Order: sequence, then structure tokens, then C-alpha cells
Amino acid sequence: MLDLKFIRENADFVRIGLAKKNDKVNVDDILALDENRRKLQFTFDNNKAQQNKVSKDIAQIKKEGGNAENLLHDMQVISDQNKELANQISDIEKNLEQLLLRAPNIPHDSVPVGKDETFNKFVRECGKAITFDFEPKDQVSLIEHNNLLDLNRGAKISGSGFPVYCGAGAILERALINFMIDFHIRKHGYREMGVPALVNRKTMTGTGQLPKLENDMYHVDEDDLFLIPTAEVPVTNLYADEILSHANLPIKMVSYTNCFRREAGSYGKDTRGLQRLHQFNKVEMVRLVHPDISYEILEEMTNDAEEILQALGLHYRVMMLSSGDLSFASAKTYDLEVWAPGTGKYLEVSSVSNFEDFQARRAYIRFRDADGKVKFVHTLNGSGLATPRTFIAILETYQESDGRIRLPEVLKPYWALMTGKSSWYVELT
Repeated sequence: MLDLKFIRENADFVRIGLAKKNDKVNVDDILALDENRRKLQFTFDNNKAQQNKVSKDIAQIKKEGGNAENLLHDMQVISDQNKELANQISDIEKNLEQLLLRAPNIPHDSVPVGKDETFNKFVRECGKAITFDFEPKDQVSLIEHNNLLDLNRGAKISGSGFPVYCGAGAILERALINFMIDFHIRKHGYREMGVPALVNRKTMTGTGQLPKLENDMYHVDEDDLFLIPTAEVPVTNLYADEILSHANLPIKMVSYTNCFRREAGSYGKDTRGLQRLHQFNKVEMVRLVHPDISYEILEEMTNDAEEILQALGLHYRVMMLSSGDLSFASAKTYDLEVWAPGTGKYLEVSSVSNFEDFQARRAYIRFRDADGKVKFVHTLNGSGLATPRTFIAILETYQESDGRIRLPEVLKPYWALMTGKSSWYVELT
């Protein structure tokens, strides 16, 4: 959530920032409500002060045996007026809160300005795109050839976008998840968290999914709970409504969860195989940090995610998202896009974002600095990684001419432990 005081003092800057995100929240409406609320609050406070004064006068008159009927009447008039003012202030505050909750974060100055992903900026790439001496197969052909998923039965029991991983496919994904979690814990020092897949409305609001993105979420009406779209939501909110010590920062957490997204408005886009799903698995990194170092940490977290791709031997590139392609809550985001040689394009497997204090204000996550002042933390998160498109890249990169899939070196110990087999191909032998 944007700071109302900041909006008041930097209205033009905020207007420009919202325009960069193609957002239509009206800053003038926010300022008008704020001004009206402050005027009413001023009158309310003056009335309260008058009430206190008259109350003392009444007590003194009664003590002296005098008649305070007129003052009692004045007190009642002021009291009735303040009840009405309190109702008006409450209504305005509710409307103001809804406007503020729907206003996105302001892009950082370093973010390229543009209306959509075509304005994203190339940052770097790692490795070279693999070439084959045969015609490479795409993910769908490889999945079918090796019997790794059953998309038809998944659609039968749940609908499209809900894959069923079978046999070697299920083992490969589990090996990938375990490898990524272990890598982040052992090499990067994250603390693993196991979190619920259902969260309440306050939690979803805290990280910015609600109210604006509610149509993209799966909702359990009876309990007013939401299936999480990413582990970012429950993990970040673990510290909601708390004041941390500066000595506790940074907090580094990693979590594997199922993720659920309705993907409203994306019908027909990249729906073949594993490219776009309603349910998928993801390893998520989350950090709560001191505001002074959050952009340094953004670079560090991006490197953390990159090291997973490097360890897997996959070619990828890093893109900085343009203002129009940023998520609602993000101030700056890097996307990691892995090369899928059979599909013939780059696929996003990670977004690493700095939200500055935007989520912390909504979730009320604070810390007490060394000088004793209470401030909002900066929150960051990043996929480390999402499994479906990483799975695609592994299949297509490590395929052989006969359709078999070799295992990346780092997954071999996990494969051996899970299968008890020494074959380094994605197959049950």
C-alpha cells in the first residue's frame, strides 16, 4: 500500500508512477477523500475539546449549586454532532482504504518505461543455446514418448490445467523440488518453511492479491479462504502485525508449495503441455530486509535463482520487466527465462521482485531500528524455481535422438535415492 502522507506530498510523482503501470486509480479522488476526512476530523477534535471544557464547567456549576441545564443542552448538541461526524469519517475512511488498496506500487526509477512486455530490457544471458544433430522434440512429444504425464486423466478429474505426473515424471519433479530446496538451504542459507495452502482474506490482502486480483484466485466460499497462488502469500504474512528487532533482519525463508491460479483472461495462451497451468509446484524464496539494502538483496536473490539454472546446465537469460509488465505490488522485477530448444522459445521460470515497503504496509510488518524508531521492512520474493517450465527445459535440453531423457548431473543422487536404480535416464528400469 502506498503511504497516504507520501501521496499527499508527492501527488504528481504518484500520478506519473501509476501511469507507468497503466493504472487508472485516480489520485485526485484519494486526495479529495483525504482532505474531507481531515476537515471532519478537525471539527470532531474541536468538538471533543469543547465537550471536555463544558463538562468541567458543568461539574463546577453543580458543585457551587448552580443550574447547568443550558450547558447540558449544549453538551447533547455537540455529542449528537460528533456521532454524525464519526459516522461520516468512518465511511470516508472505508472508501479511502479501498482506493489505496487498489493503487499499485510505484516502479523504481531504474525500471524501463513501457506499456507491456515488449519494452522489457535484456540484462544478461548464461551459456549458449544447445544445438542437436537431430530434429529435437518438444515437451509434449517427449512427455508422451516417455509416459511422464497423463494430461487427459488430469483433465477428466479436475479440468484442463491440472496435470497428473506419472511414474518417472513424478519422480523427476520430486527430485527437482528436493534439489532446489536443499540448494537454497545449504548454499544460500534460507530457512525452510512448510505453510498452509489455504489462507484468509487478510493474508491475501497483505501481499497485494486482494482486492484487485480476486478473479484470478480460487476461493472457498463457505470458509472465505483462498488457495494460495504462490508461497509468497503465507510466508511473507508469517510476520504480519509484528515488530521485529533490526537484529533479526534479514529474514530468509524458502518454501515448496502447490500453487493455484485461475489464470482469468488467459484462455488459449500457451496451454499445451506444462506451459500454463491452474495448479503447479514452486519453490519460493522470501526475504524481509532493512530498507537500506533491499536493492542489493534483489540482485543477490536473482543470483540465487540463477545458480539453480546454472547447476542444472540450462541456458537462460535475465530480463528486467518494464513498468507496464510489472506485477501490481512490485517496484522492480527480474524475470529468468530458460531456453526450451524443442519448443523453440524462452520460458519464464522465475520472477524476482522487490516490493519495497508496499506489502509491509498492507501486512503491517515492521522493525525497530538501532535508533529505536519503528519502520516498515522491505519485502522481496522470487521463484527458486517453478517446476513446470523448468521440467520442460530439462526434457528438451537433455533429450537424445531416440527420445530418451538424460538426467542433469545434480539430480542423479536424488534419482538414485528415490528409485534405487543406477540408470541415468528418466525412466524406470
